[in-house]
Amino acid sequence: MEITREQVSRIADLARLELEDEKIEKFASQFNEIIGYMDKMNAISTEGIIPMYSPSENTSVLRDDVVKKEYNREELLANAPKQDGKHFIVPKIL
Repeated sequence: MEITREQVSRIADLARLELEDEKIEKFASQFNEIIGYMDKMNAISTEGIIPMYSPSENTSVLRDDVVKKEYNREELLANAPKQDGKHFIVPKIL
């Protein structure tokens, strides 16, 4: 399959792009290179290859999720405008 200049112009019109003639020629050439590469990929036998979602190992670079107690109740409640020693006191919402 080959992408023609007319097809590139039609795609540009649909996308409401105004392209100069040299850009149309360039894009047609690039589209044809991409399609040629995809044809090469389709010719490769993948029989017996296990599908994967990524070509590289995905290891987490995040820290481990470890539960730890950083503050005590008194320190947290000390910042509250109203509290009863155990809980924050907030206005009632109905």
